[in-house]
Amino acid sequence: MIKKTLYFGSPVYLSLRNAQLVIKLPEVEKSASLPDTFKKQSEVTRPVEDLGVVILDNRQITITSGVLEALLENNCAVITCDSKSMPVGLMLPLYGNTTQNERFRQQLDASLPLKKQLWQQTIKTKIDNQASVLNDCVGEEMKCMRVWANEVRSGDPDNLEARAAAYYWKSLFGYIEGFSRDREGIPPNNLLNYGYAILRAIVARGLVTSGLLPTLGIHHHNRYNAYCLADDIMEPYRPYVDRLVYQLVQSYGSELELTKEIKGSLLSIPTLEVKIGGKRSPLMVAVGQTTASLYKCFSGELRHILYPEK
Repeated sequence: MIKKTLYFGSPVYLSLRNAQLVIKLPEVEKSASLPDTFKKQSEVTRPVEDLGVVILDNRQITITSGVLEALLENNCAVITCDSKSMPVGLMLPLYGNTTQNERFRQQLDASLPLKKQLWQQTIKTKIDNQASVLNDCVGEEMKCMRVWANEVRSGDPDNLEARAAAYYWKSLFGYIEGFSRDREGIPPNNLLNYGYAILRAIVARGLVTSGLLPTLGIHHHNRYNAYCLADDIMEPYRPYVDRLVYQLVQSYGSELELTKEIKGSLLSIPTLEVKIGGKRSPLMVAVGQTTASLYKCFSGELRHILYPEK
């Protein structure tokens, strides 16, 4: 079943009743002139088990502890946003798998050569997917990208990821004056940041569901980063976000702000169609297959991570 993403950008009351998320509007609840029957009819409910990501983007949202407990028990990622509507926090369940302790141990015991091989697979797939995006968006087959992808060695000691990235961003958004990929840079960096934050939450959720520690990366190591492994595994999925942002820029222009309409488009990321294992699948489902295969690599059952390929 495809899990749904819920976005709340205005004041709401969120409570729990019979395993259902109950959504109420404050202006309706506070009105003394409205009859109780009307208030009851204005409620909206959603089954908690159907939710994969919930985004809270308003300081006047009221959410009960019961709702948070139910969401986390159902492996739902909860994202909170700051005053600029940018994701600033992520809440995940502590226990996402019944054999979690065993899986933690296998992840912790993973050898350095294995991690380097997994990183090689990750970067090769990322560069290949970037090349496909350029082919789709720019209309040219970037042979140098394919060459770099094939030349990636264990651990990527030649840093071909960075070389490919420089070429990729110049080719994709080079027509926008002053553009460079930077979190604090000009648009559409704001859209990329927002999209990557959603993607990061999806991947972190998948890792927890597969019984893995999102903190312990195979390549990224930062004492201040609680999601190093999520940042590793999301790399081959980034081009799917890039392609969506490119389409938005083509439709609305390069001076884009994070409007409600733009956010609505970016919230489709969990349902983007990807090809994985020779089959078409929603991105969120594909991420679950990727994280499950990663665990099997740690346990010795597999030697390759299952990634999407464009």
